[in-house]
Amino acid sequence: MDAAVRVQGPYRITAPAQKSRSRRDDGMSDTNGKTVRRRKNVDENGGSSRNDTEDDARDSNESAQEDDDKSTRLTLMEQILLLGLKDREGYTSFWNDCISSGLRGCVLIELALRGRISLEPTGMRKKGLLSRKIVLKDSAPTGDVILDEALRHIKETTPNESVTSWVEYLSGETWNPLKLRYQLRNVRERLAKNLVEKGVLTTDKQNFLLFEITTHPLSDGNMKTRLIKEVQEVVLSRWTNDVHRMDKRMLSLIILAHASDVLENAFAPLNDQDYEVAMRRVRALLELEFEVEAEKKGSDLICASPIVHINPVIFDIPYGLALSCNPSSTLSHTR
Repeated sequence: MDAAVRVQGPYRITAPAQKSRSRRDDGMSDTNGKTVRRRKNVDENGGSSRNDTEDDARDSNESAQEDDDKSTRLTLMEQILLLGLKDREGYTSFWNDCISSGLRGCVLIELALRGRISLEPTGMRKKGLLSRKIVLKDSAPTGDVILDEALRHIKETTPNESVTSWVEYLSGETWNPLKLRYQLRNVRERLAKNLVEKGVLTTDKQNFLLFEITTHPLSDGNMKTRLIKEVQEVVLSRWTNDVHRMDKRMLSLIILAHASDVLENAFAPLNDQDYEVAMRRVRALLELEFEVEAEKKGSDLICASPIVHINPVIFDIPYGLALSCNPSSTLSHTR
């Protein structure tokens, strides 16, 4: 009789002896298999969790580093003020009467670089740079108090005004009493406080005989040293004769530093030979035909490369500012 099946009476009885034995024999292997699989799953889950933890830590570090870079990133106004400040004394030169207009020009260019304002189209009559009006492109806040204040003034003003007019309005140097409300007050002090919050400057008091003033000596010299080095490298090791290949922000910084009479401070550490080369190249930059270069920039990049969204205001405003704020200034040949 078959060992697996035995028929007795009307019932059919199955004898699973051999099958049960085989299951008992394989029981340990099945259990071990489940254990191995369970361990494998745990290892895989543990490995993936560790990888996820490492990725999260890496992402958090990168985001923290990016936040730190954003918090210490300087605007054009802060860079110009930092170049003009005396390291130990913590104030700008009393004889510098150009930095006030220069800082207001920095406000306009910073807004242009951030895509908030632009110049009106030239039209059929080809208006000059100084006669073209500033138009609002985007009224969204920038996160900077001074920039947002200037942006609000531009938004509220009708009809539109030119670059020269806005430099005068923001500086408070206008004969129109109705435009005095556009003046940006205490710009240097507010910018200095921003640099104090970023750890670049510190706050101190200094007595001048009959009165006491708040000064902001240099706290972190690395930031200013890095800024001066960048300016020097642009006109020396990374110089290009094609102005359109220069970085727009650095080009604006050089022209604005010249208009604000603080460019000399960036070139002071150079030796005589590098100093002469740097001054000669900056002089050549300032002697360019601004009208021609602005049209060339507009025709080359606006029409042919709409991806980058570059508009002539980035070049027009520095050129217009150099012409309007300090039209008769020349670079000296001697130190």
